[in-house]
Amino acid sequence: MEERQGQKVYKIVMLIIITVLLTVLVTTTVLYRFVLKDNSTIKIEGDSSNIGYTLSSFRNIIDKYYLGEVDEEKLEEGAIKGYIAGLDDPYTQYFTKEEMTEYEEETLGKFTGIGIYMVQDEEQNVIRVLSPIKDSPAAEAGIQPGDIITKINDISYTGEQMNEASNKIKGENGSKVKLEILRGDQTLTFEIERREIKVNHVESKVLENNIGYLLLTTFDDGCSEEFEEKLKELKKQNIQSLIIDLRNNGGGIVQEATDIADLFVDKGKDLLITTDKNNKEEITKAKKDKLIDVPVIILTNENTASASEILAGALKDHQVAKTVGTKTYGKGVIQELLTLSDGSGIKITTNEYYTPNRGKINKVGIEPDETVELPEEYKNKLEVPEDQDTQLQKAIEMLKK
Repeated sequence: MEERQGQKVYKIVMLIIITVLLTVLVTTTVLYRFVLKDNSTIKIEGDSSNIGYTLSSFRNIIDKYYLGEVDEEKLEEGAIKGYIAGLDDPYTQYFTKEEMTEYEEETLGKFTGIGIYMVQDEEQNVIRVLSPIKDSPAAEAGIQPGDIITKINDISYTGEQMNEASNKIKGENGSKVKLEILRGDQTLTFEIERREIKVNHVESKVLENNIGYLLLTTFDDGCSEEFEEKLKELKKQNIQSLIIDLRNNGGGIVQEATDIADLFVDKGKDLLITTDKNNKEEITKAKKDKLIDVPVIILTNENTASASEILAGALKDHQVAKTVGTKTYGKGVIQELLTLSDGSGIKITTNEYYTPNRGKINKVGIEPDETVELPEEYKNKLEVPEDQDTQLQKAIEMLKK
């Protein structure tokens, strides 16, 4: 029964798609021509005041002329994907049932692939590597932050095709994928074996002068609990200050970011402000007592994005932390994941967010309190030796004072 209802919903969506497209295209003419290979034509007529084109009209053409077999499910999925892509929003995406399962697994921090985070570079219309995951096949192969993915298995992809590219990079455990990478003026080719990826969200250690250090790689499900555990361990070691490293952290789940911010901000203080399409405002406030009260510095770079910017913005606005490094990425919109009755889903942009002081993030980013560049030879490296990490060394210097 649910399946039939799903099919009805799909057909309604298809009718809307065709109607919208034809409303845009039809102005004064009411006659369209499909030119066939043998130069014969067929005609589909409609009344411009009451468009008569329906999905069935095009299905009739397919049934009459198309040589191959028709996969109804693929037709519907393709039409929906195209409709959603028409929003021209790189963060809104339709998932088939299988893709939905994969996406949920990734959100839990465990999936099969090569282990990279990617973003759509809208200015250049390319797919850029935000960061390879530590100890992943991509990292082991030598993929670097900032690399541009130009081809996958010898097929070219642009930035607007990032979702399709992502699906091509995924695959079965043990299978291989070929990537063509543009790195500066170099074109490089990598053949990488896919395997199960487990993301370690948080790493910790104590630096000189009792400075605690926490590296947060992503905001997947459960990372705030890991962060709190590591922070408590550092607290027991009597740290006097703390560095939170959010460089190359592309974000994740919003609540994970606000739960971490809650550990540093006074109860009742604003952590995040969001607005929806109707300008309805929602404010997330701190609910707990501070876990720790020491000087904090957050390390950022151009790949610090989304939930990372929520955490950095909250701690900076409340003067809990200073930021060191370079300006953040500037992704200040939130997506919700909607599950449909047949198991498919839509990840859709629903809100824009602002820092507690109502600072805009989207396409703006967060300027650091201290701008520090890495040495040129380490700018796109995932791991930088501590003594060469100018951003980390600047943070240590500031905390020694």
